[in-house]
Amino acid sequence: MLKRIYFAVTVLFTISSASAQTTFPSNGAPNPVHTIYAFTNANIHVDQDITINNGVLVIQDGKIIAAAEKATIPSSAIVYNLNGKHIYASFIDLYSNFGLAEAAQPKDGKKQNAPTEIKKGAYGWNPAIRADVEAYKEFTYNKEKAIELMKMGIGLVVTSSKDGIVRGSGALVHLANQKENEAIIKDKAAAFYSFKKGNSPEQYPGSLTGAMALLRQTYYDAKWYKENSAKTEYNISLESFNSLSTLPAIFDAGDKYNALRANTIGKEFGVKYIIKGGGNEYQRIGDIQSTSCKYILPVNYPDAPDVEDPLDASEVSLAELKHWELAPTNAAAMETNMISFCFTSSDLKDAKQFLPNIRKAILHGLSEKTALRALTTNPAAFINQSDKIGALKTGMLANFFISNKNIFEDDAIIYEHWCNGQPSVFEDMNMPDIRGNYKLTSSDGKNFSVSINGDAAKPSGFIKMDTTKKPLTIIFKNNLATFTFQYDSSKTARLSSNYNALNKTFKGKGQWANGSWFDFDLNFVSADTSKSKPTDKKKNPQVGKVFYPFCAYGESLPETDGTSKDALNKFKNRYNAILIKDATVWTNNGDSVLKEHDVYISGGKIVKIAPEIDATTLTLTKTINGKGMHLTPGIIDEHSHIALSGGVNEWAQASSAEVRMGDVINPDDINIYRQLSGGVTCAQLLHGSANPVGGQSQIIKLRWGMGPEEMKYPNAPGFIKFALGENVKQGNNPFGSNRFPQTRMGVEQTYIDIFTRGLEYKKQNDAFAKSGSKQKGITVSPRKDIELDAIVEILDSKRFITCHSYVQSEINMLMHVADSFHFKVNTFTHILEGYKVADKMKNHGVSASTFSDWWAYKMEVMDAIPYNAALLTRMGVNTCVNSDDAEMGRRLNQEAAKSIKYGGLTETEALKLVTLNPAKALRIDDKVGSIQVGKVADVVLWSDNPLSIYAKADKTIIDGQIYFDREEDAKLREEIKKEKARLVSKLIAEKQKGTKTVKPSGRKQQLYHCDTIEE
Repeated sequence: MLKRIYFAVTVLFTISSASAQTTFPSNGAPNPVHTIYAFTNANIHVDQDITINNGVLVIQDGKIIAAAEKATIPSSAIVYNLNGKHIYASFIDLYSNFGLAEAAQPKDGKKQNAPTEIKKGAYGWNPAIRADVEAYKEFTYNKEKAIELMKMGIGLVVTSSKDGIVRGSGALVHLANQKENEAIIKDKAAAFYSFKKGNSPEQYPGSLTGAMALLRQTYYDAKWYKENSAKTEYNISLESFNSLSTLPAIFDAGDKYNALRANTIGKEFGVKYIIKGGGNEYQRIGDIQSTSCKYILPVNYPDAPDVEDPLDASEVSLAELKHWELAPTNAAAMETNMISFCFTSSDLKDAKQFLPNIRKAILHGLSEKTALRALTTNPAAFINQSDKIGALKTGMLANFFISNKNIFEDDAIIYEHWCNGQPSVFEDMNMPDIRGNYKLTSSDGKNFSVSINGDAAKPSGFIKMDTTKKPLTIIFKNNLATFTFQYDSSKTARLSSNYNALNKTFKGKGQWANGSWFDFDLNFVSADTSKSKPTDKKKNPQVGKVFYPFCAYGESLPETDGTSKDALNKFKNRYNAILIKDATVWTNNGDSVLKEHDVYISGGKIVKIAPEIDATTLTLTKTINGKGMHLTPGIIDEHSHIALSGGVNEWAQASSAEVRMGDVINPDDINIYRQLSGGVTCAQLLHGSANPVGGQSQIIKLRWGMGPEEMKYPNAPGFIKFALGENVKQGNNPFGSNRFPQTRMGVEQTYIDIFTRGLEYKKQNDAFAKSGSKQKGITVSPRKDIELDAIVEILDSKRFITCHSYVQSEINMLMHVADSFHFKVNTFTHILEGYKVADKMKNHGVSASTFSDWWAYKMEVMDAIPYNAALLTRMGVNTCVNSDDAEMGRRLNQEAAKSIKYGGLTETEALKLVTLNPAKALRIDDKVGSIQVGKVADVVLWSDNPLSIYAKADKTIIDGQIYFDREEDAKLREEIKKEKARLVSKLIAEKQKGTKTVKPSGRKQQLYHCDTIEE
């Protein structure tokens, strides 16, 4: 029987040893090492759910062969008695660039501007698509970085390139100090994506919306490339992109709204991304939950701003203050809402803060079980490697670390980290416990009482001189100890000694501050009784509530936990019905202004308009006394650039018809609230004017507090921005440009070319749809082009042009181009020389959206006059007044009133310039723009005549709900003051405790205009 056991162990050892061999030859005589290790008397954390107390872990050749309460230990094993220490599976970081070089900058430091060949070979046109990058081929072991990570508990990483929109594949590696071929566990563990083009020398994309369009087009191109075997092109980038489709897809979003944007693209192409977040997901946790994605969370909490100086404090926004306080609650919010996640150390300035910040997350509500899951089993499952890593089970890889206690306790220490069965030793885990009370006797006749206490692995203490206690600094390692203490206000003694563990004594030499030496003995007197006292558990800190949106004038919500949200009561001041009594009602129905009329709103629509309406008995009905006040339709801004992220101009190419402003809505923009306070209920968010064919616009309702998708006007017709003039020909480009066109003649040719291409594209698709020969390999299907799709929509009257314009010759030119391609220009915006061609515009059927009195700010507006809006109106052109400016957007009522002075429009005509007329221009006048029974209740209650400079919007109502209330605004201002004062006091207290603070940056929000270009 004994022979059989011996034979079995021998066979197991032989097989395991053989499996550990590599193709690399040995240089010199073989150096056999023990490959079996047993760790006994350990608290083994098998995973987040199972802990074996006083258990045994046996590993052989880098794999676990036993993890149990009792296990047979082979006689050849090296045995470690851990005496109650803890063993955890190595933490896994899915978002690392360990062992990879930083991305190189372009050689000349300049961006290219045409799709020229950047990388030699059969690659795609845009270098930001780096699907061919394979991290395992570039991986080089970095010992210094490996030790840094292992000291944090991280023993396995997925390392990948951090450059580009499509970043290729990442490799799963362990951090053992071995050859690269032995460190790689899986060559292609995941595919990586982002919205950042990185170091691509190509100027396109130059905006967030451009990055999204490029990624979408790449998905369509890859699909076309894969499905058409008869194609004549070989494209390495698309071949590689298609090969990534079988891998887990990790998307570097880095922000809560980018996470939603990534999920939108994923849904379009049937990809469920694992999203690397930005640490602010808690600010839109309901929307984040709705993605049903898995997340990788950074723990790079913001530094505490230094707010002791009140002027500095005034530079810090409420959002910054609240994010400092609430960022550590992010993981707990994800857990509460049942969102699966793991952690990454990637964004930390100091990698040593990884474990302390996870402990901080636990202090802020995250459970230890979920924290451990997020560090081990979750990341393993995310990349389909749960059979190899993430837990301590038989057959899994031997990646684990040994700590003195629960790793989530503040003073926990990692003694050793074993990767692939190989140890890295950081602390002596067999260090004797030197805590106790001692008597120090020196050769020059001095005697002191010494107490050593604290944690056994990092002891501290004090020395008693007469009746005074002085702190004692202790460094103890390898039975060598040094002690340092001050024996008066400026004099320090230093002692060095050897420790005798048998009789618990220290013996050595010391030196006083005057340089004299002495011998000393430190003899054990009694045990330290303080070490048995339980430490006080830290209390969970009290924090404020999340605001929606996450900024000043946001409001906290009564959200429920888990999968269901209270949608009905999502925001304050929501009513089933609103009754406005005795107001002056500007209906916009002809010149009708109704005195002392009531308006009853229910279900988001105008239900009744009459002199006397009885108060309804319905619940949640709000009755508003409108006596002496004026009720108008909501103001509609036909030309706005608020509430957008990542730039408004995708300017690198003459046409950017593929980009969509609806992709980059920013519902946290304070200008939404400011414009609500000026009566604006609806706006068209436009692309800029850097190229002849701009991007697709988005009509929104200013539903303050709602998410990006909820801001969108439902079922709105599609629009697109075109542009003429100086901006288009790039004369003012701060980055310089050789992009076509460079002249006004070139702009016309650009239009002719793009519409000619659009017609040909439409013909190809129509012909293919009618073709009976669609058999694979015979007919190559037309490639889907999202840029030309938008152009075809224009030709088919399914998308409408809003064109930035100034000079009459160019206005005429575009109308002629439109006539030749049999479509109509919908709106000329700015149109400051519109009065010169008003008759031609009338005949073409185009609307005008102009400034009230802007002129002389550049050469092409020298002929602008403030009578423009009135003259266009008199000619019968549907005319609007727009803002194109975040500040002007909140006083459009006054901009409209200027045409009473300049041109003699009536009050009702002037009001229509910012209400009914833009509704007509945007083709939504069947729903909004006037106060009529059956129309949507987008209305504003003013304190005075709405065209008066004294008028204030008292209540702004959208869809029958109050989104701005001046009385509520006053309360919010007081709440903001109190909340900011609370946070400032908390920060000052933190600074006094020693928390590191940083000077406020004083960053200001970027306000976009037509010509704003970012790079």
